[in-house]
Amino acid sequence: MRNGGGPARGGILAATARGAGWVMAWRMMTRLLGLVSTLILVRLLPPGDFGLVALATAFALALDVCVSIGVEDQIVRSHDPRPALYDTAFTLNLLRCLLLAVLIAVAAWPAAGFFGEPRLAPVLLALSVSAAATGLTNVGIADFRRHLSFEKEFQLQFLPRVAGIVVTVVGAWLLASHWALVLGILVNRLGLVVASHLLHPYRPRLSLTAWRELAGVSVWSWANSLATVVRDRADSLVIGRVLGPTRLGVYAAGAEVAVLPTTEMVDPICRACMPGFAAALRHGDPVVLEDAYLRIVALTALLTIPAGFGISLVAGPVVALAFGPAWIEAVPVIQILGVACTLTLFGGISAAMLNARAALRTLLGITVAAAAVRVVLLVLLTRSHGLFGAGMAVGLAVVAEHLLLVGSGLRALRIPPLRFLAQLRRPALATATMAVALWWVGLGWAPPPPSAAAAVPLLLAGAGLGAGIFVAVLTTSWLAAGRPAGAEADMAALVRRIVGRFAALRGRSPLPRES
Repeated sequence: MRNGGGPARGGILAATARGAGWVMAWRMMTRLLGLVSTLILVRLLPPGDFGLVALATAFALALDVCVSIGVEDQIVRSHDPRPALYDTAFTLNLLRCLLLAVLIAVAAWPAAGFFGEPRLAPVLLALSVSAAATGLTNVGIADFRRHLSFEKEFQLQFLPRVAGIVVTVVGAWLLASHWALVLGILVNRLGLVVASHLLHPYRPRLSLTAWRELAGVSVWSWANSLATVVRDRADSLVIGRVLGPTRLGVYAAGAEVAVLPTTEMVDPICRACMPGFAAALRHGDPVVLEDAYLRIVALTALLTIPAGFGISLVAGPVVALAFGPAWIEAVPVIQILGVACTLTLFGGISAAMLNARAALRTLLGITVAAAAVRVVLLVLLTRSHGLFGAGMAVGLAVVAEHLLLVGSGLRALRIPPLRFLAQLRRPALATATMAVALWWVGLGWAPPPPSAAAAVPLLLAGAGLGAGIFVAVLTTSWLAAGRPAGAEADMAALVRRIVGRFAALRGRSPLPRES
């Protein structure tokens, strides 16, 4: 378990790409199931139930992050982690989770009174039980990230997620209550604990002998966690307080749809990048790190930039078709956040690189600034402009934060900004052309259609035309540039490999490689 140095120097980028593929596959499959379950649940449960559970989860996660200490990341960074490091990390995590459970339980009734929602207290008590159980998670699974064995991560996350979704949907049908959502959360978290012990041979022992080795980074991780909780949960807490649980539920559904195209690619890639960058640093080769950073940014930009703008452009038909008239207020939220969240690709990868370098002070400063900006804008704009103002506040804060992360990442790697922007010029051109064309013909950023039936042809036309324009402009500009090496070439090679494997599975020879 504690031996092995990870992939060889030349295979770091490839191993990171494979890891991102595994994590992305997990996220895509579970998100697809989650989307299907959401479409079912919005027909079985009212928006108020979603808002109640979103509020409870935001409150519990806020406390969770407040006592987070980031010990797993130190195991990933370490050149040769000792057995005592694993045992101490497990013990500290267990103590943290027990403390979290007590804090959630103690705060349950005061929180219910603060938000004016008596149903909140028993939901928080249930979440405190899951928080305590999470402390039994096998810390040995940090090895999956350290050695870039993300196929194990896939197995670890997938089955508990499926079990949670099934319990949620069945519970909503039988109970017609917000408790179905709570039961799904409990099943998912308990399933992760069980799976962690089944998939890794490490068996926990209580020990604090290596606490000094973890204390230095844990202080900065803890401080960053405090700022992160303010940043990430400010929207739920402010909107829930100002506008109430029902409109918070509408906002939560809109935000979930808006970030779906980008987070389902960005988060897996960033999770795979951090240990990949750490492996490059352990080999002491800055060129490998710089090359990996730029190639990952460029390749992912081909997918995330058009996806973010695309969901923003067709937000009206998406809401009308998927959610119904009760959720129309979510449209401007999707339109704003869909565009703003395209920057999370660049900021997220930059943050992963800074984390691998243990540049925790830099990350803390950026997170504090982002949290302050988000809270101030949310308070001002939500009170004056409702859900539209809330979307604007979060969108502006996201843009500011990720521009800071990119700037810090480029300075750390000594990459000129123009070289970075050069990786994005063709995807940006193709996306801009797509957006202008859809807006010009009335399919982009249009008002919501009056019914689900009217939304279907608009959505099909907008998605088809947008995808066609993007691919045509991107391909034309790449060919006009002489088919240079870069993201487009990497994507073409990836597509050839995938098609070749499918052909081989069907008994045909793979497609020939280009000369």
